[in-house]
Amino acid sequence: MNYDLVGSRVELEHLQSQRLVRTVARVYQKVPFYRKAMDAAGVSPEDIRSIHDLPKLPFTRKSDLRDSYPFGLFAVDMKKVVRIHASSGTTGRPTVVGYSRQDIETWSELMTRALKYAGVGEDDVIQIAYGYGLFTGGLGMHYGAEKLGASVIPISGGNTQRQIQLMQDFETTVLACTPSYALYIAETMEKLGVDPKDLKLRVGIFGAEPWTEEMRQEIQERLAIKAFDIYGLSEIMGPGVACECTNQDGLHLYEDHFIPEIIDPATGEQLPLGEVGELVITTVTKEALPLLRYRTGDITVLNAEKCSCGLPFLRMSKVMGRTDDMLIIRGVNVFPSQIEAVLLGLEDVEPHYQLVVDRKGALDDAELWVEVPAHISLDEVRRLEQLSKKIDHAIQSTLGIRLQVKLVEPKTIPRGAGKAQRVVDRRSLYKLQREDG
Repeated sequence: MNYDLVGSRVELEHLQSQRLVRTVARVYQKVPFYRKAMDAAGVSPEDIRSIHDLPKLPFTRKSDLRDSYPFGLFAVDMKKVVRIHASSGTTGRPTVVGYSRQDIETWSELMTRALKYAGVGEDDVIQIAYGYGLFTGGLGMHYGAEKLGASVIPISGGNTQRQIQLMQDFETTVLACTPSYALYIAETMEKLGVDPKDLKLRVGIFGAEPWTEEMRQEIQERLAIKAFDIYGLSEIMGPGVACECTNQDGLHLYEDHFIPEIIDPATGEQLPLGEVGELVITTVTKEALPLLRYRTGDITVLNAEKCSCGLPFLRMSKVMGRTDDMLIIRGVNVFPSQIEAVLLGLEDVEPHYQLVVDRKGALDDAELWVEVPAHISLDEVRRLEQLSKKIDHAIQSTLGIRLQVKLVEPKTIPRGAGKAQRVVDRRSLYKLQREDG
């Protein structure tokens, strides 16, 4: 694999620069969108000589992929595209991603790398409970696991009792799914009287949604496993852009294929390593859909300190939130992950919540729904009042904002095999109603 070719940052940056120069020249020639964008920015391929010239290039946004629907950003003829993935398109046109045969091979290699450094090997049995189909999670993990030589159970998401049954029967050692679904599996195990310590399960590879360190601890305790974060996005490749090693101290971002930057999301200016900002990625080995300075919308920080595992790559922190799901409630910036961290730090509070934001008149109204643990009855008025006050105080102390806390019965908050819907923002509906009225 390519990471064996780079033993130092100097060697890595030389490889990145070579690949960047080739990529920029190719997209300028092959993709009209980039030729037009670079011309408008007054930059030519000859101006890009190394990774230090990255800021000269224009950004690419998700809206550019949607505006170029379906294949306008492809850099190869369709006869070279062997697979197509796409987002759900719930907020408009889907983003469409094409893969050449070499892209699939690269993706498989990177997923194998991720699994290997998370301590997974050919003797493992990997149960993949990510969705298969147009979503990149299932197939991305699948190809990497097979290339590694592990045994793969391609069960996809849902049917939770059967998931648990197969863990018992097939002696699953690795679970791959969203972290919220992992918690739901743990909850279902408890309901069925299944002790995870009686299973062979030892590792979890969880991604596709932001999750906190507190949630990691919760999953590790309830499933008796070691839980690893994996990062990816369909526009760039899918899962396997970055992953934690067994040290669980940041996700190694595979810079021999993806050049990262951190920018100020408001100004677009590049920020120094160690500062929190929006992650921007440039792909330098993708054939079918190479992207220059793609704004991921993910908020994180990059760490340049070398990891004891030996990989030379920068490490990114867990995604703290997104630029487009950051909520501004009564002038205060709030990320759902901040609320999750607070709740998981409290006793007698379940890790199932939903933030419902509305607007009454000209003012924002935010209600935090939190499930009551099964051992507390809704008839215990005083105990519920104390619990509500405890949550309210913790949220106010940490976030600097007061939310209306609503305690609800167990199993009230929707859950499933996919990403958990942590926020219901009804303010846009209110705006439409006002405009229509």
